[in-house]
Amino acid sequence: MKFVTTNPYTGEVLKTFPTATESEIKQAIDKAHNAFLGWRETSFRERARIMQKAADILRRDVDKYAPILTMEMGKLLSEAKAEVELSARIFEYYAKNAEKLLAPEKLPVADPEEGEAVLVCDPLGIILAVEPWNFPYYQIARIIAPQLSAGNVILLKHAANVPQSALAFESLMLQAGLPDSAFINLFLDHPHVGMVLNDPRVHGVALTGSEYAGSVVAAEAGKALKKSTMELGGADAFVVLKDADLDKTAKWAVFGRHWNAGQVCVSSKRMIIEEPAYDGFMERYVKGVSELRAGDPMDPNTTLAPLSSQKAVDDLKDKIRQAVAHGAKAIEVGPSVPNQGAFLQPTILTDIAEDNPARYWEFFGPVSMIFKAKDEDDAIRIANDSPFGLGGSVFTSNPAHGAQVAKRISTGMVFVNHPTMVKADLPFGGVRRSGYGRELLGLGIKEFVNHKLIDIVDIDAAF
Repeated sequence: MKFVTTNPYTGEVLKTFPTATESEIKQAIDKAHNAFLGWRETSFRERARIMQKAADILRRDVDKYAPILTMEMGKLLSEAKAEVELSARIFEYYAKNAEKLLAPEKLPVADPEEGEAVLVCDPLGIILAVEPWNFPYYQIARIIAPQLSAGNVILLKHAANVPQSALAFESLMLQAGLPDSAFINLFLDHPHVGMVLNDPRVHGVALTGSEYAGSVVAAEAGKALKKSTMELGGADAFVVLKDADLDKTAKWAVFGRHWNAGQVCVSSKRMIIEEPAYDGFMERYVKGVSELRAGDPMDPNTTLAPLSSQKAVDDLKDKIRQAVAHGAKAIEVGPSVPNQGAFLQPTILTDIAEDNPARYWEFFGPVSMIFKAKDEDDAIRIANDSPFGLGGSVFTSNPAHGAQVAKRISTGMVFVNHPTMVKADLPFGGVRRSGYGRELLGLGIKEFVNHKLIDIVDIDAAF
């Protein structure tokens, strides 16, 4: 496995990094553990100061950090800047709230003989973070900000195509004042993940990635009796009820499916339209997609970025061919994408029958699956007919009714009249094959702590 920066727009290989040796991995674990021994005793106030400093640096130097994302995985520069700001907000959120979120909790015991029972949250130690390439900074921030704030330390195994993004964040945290080795980037080869998890000083793993990667790493963690959290794939339903404002809904659909070139776990991959609204939605949606402009992601006029690699394009084309072979119809939309760069022509799939296996796939790119629902109940049935359960959305002119529909959709997150929302103060996570555990908010900061009971019992025992 090589860690390589390849510009998805030019195809140029810019830099290659060697993978970590076993000796370097052992040394990193030693250093991280030693850092933990001091960091766990550091006050919340000092941890908060460092988290806020990281946020301040990101905002101050956005023009330094954002182009690295565009260079390594191809996202639009405007999207890269938005990701830098989102990462800053996550650091800031935990700077302001970590101590409150982890405050000792007095338990309402039923019997006075149980004493004064208090639940405290102690850090565990080293946590391994295995992160993907589609949001190279945000994925790091949403694990290290809460876990460092809780007193844990982090070893990072980032995706092989964003090594400079990983190094940029490692440098950022040192610049913010984090003690040396409390956050270490490791260019870790897949076979060495088990080696890390089997070290007794490593207490868990948080992974964001594919179903396959999640199953392998979760199995390794299970064998080592280590806790894991998994944020895996998604095929989010975008449900359009018959009373929806179709002009607004179609605009949100175009955005929800194509931001970050469609390479988002929570992008709107399955459009499910009630029959009375179907034709009107399709007319507006096709028009909106056709107005996207693929090109240089550094150009502010570009609205559709290249995919992360040519392999990603080739794999997606193969999945489209398979979907068509099983009976689906594929329509390519808009002006031809450039020959230069890892672009895929925006494609709409319709007539995806119940027995078409593509119905249950995740298309990680600008490919839309469109379903016509007979009525509201049928729309909900189609939405829930998925192995995934990450996010979803409901569009209607009646938000109160939309909330009732949202309750019937089986996912970790549902939004009414918005495709998805990724914020520092909203939890993130799913169910079924989309994984388990939650990130962000108080749920995220408590995933890797020891929920320890301290019970002060002061009674005369009767013997």
